[in-house]
Amino acid sequence: MSDIPESSKKLLHYIRDHINVISNPKEVESIAYMIIHHLFQIDQTDVIMDRSLKMNSESRKKILSYLERINVHEPIQYILGEADFYGRKFIVNQNVLIPRGETEELVELILDDFKGKRFRLFDIGTGSGCIPVTIAKERKEAKCFAMDIDPRTIKVARQNAERHGVNVEFVLMDILKEPIPVDQLDVVVSNPPYIPENEKNFMSENVLTYEPSKALFVPDDDPTLFYSIIAEKAIPALRSTGRIYFEIHEEQGENVQKILLNAGFRDVEIFNDLHGKPRLARGIR
Repeated sequence: MSDIPESSKKLLHYIRDHINVISNPKEVESIAYMIIHHLFQIDQTDVIMDRSLKMNSESRKKILSYLERINVHEPIQYILGEADFYGRKFIVNQNVLIPRGETEELVELILDDFKGKRFRLFDIGTGSGCIPVTIAKERKEAKCFAMDIDPRTIKVARQNAERHGVNVEFVLMDILKEPIPVDQLDVVVSNPPYIPENEKNFMSENVLTYEPSKALFVPDDDPTLFYSIIAEKAIPALRSTGRIYFEIHEEQGENVQKILLNAGFRDVEIFNDLHGKPRLARGIR
């Protein structure tokens, strides 16, 4: 333990050198910066300037523990207990998915559509609560509701609403069996499970081992299960000209478009993400 350096730049190199399960050097460096920021509250510039650290036995133990957990593929966000989303820190644990960039783009699409407007939003399968909490934070005039099926998940989402000082009403329910319990909505949004079971062989071990499978996977024979049911249940809950938004599998854009049109939505659009993949959908009631 005594060989852990107190120089921030040397600590960056130390952490990088002791991560042996990730081949992407940029990802390894990003993880090293995250650990240093989490433990010592200094940013990348401080590390580049080689700011000295107040290292003690507790921080040394944590570094060794973090490295051990990283090297059995545990995601750094679960290790640190938080993830970045839309410029904020969200509490995460193994009961919720780690928020990702595509979901930030989904939030951005909604915010752009409702600039300067009061609106009511219902998020289906809220996970960490990152969608409604971010929208409530960005738009004080928005009234946000959200649901999930697992009380442990709802607990994390509530903690995030409290952390960021916003009022989101959370509902424990099963969207496959129950109707949306709020009406006169302007927005129904969901990032539902959409990865077919047969894609597990192509996924990284950290996702398969640690992230909640119920939030990721759908049966191979019904990959658009959630889109069909949510679209059907959104119609009576939405106001006239209310909108539905989905995060989607890149291979399901055409199918989701058909589902929304058949359910009664118009002007259905599929949007590419920043990587040029069709990952977002929107329809108007």
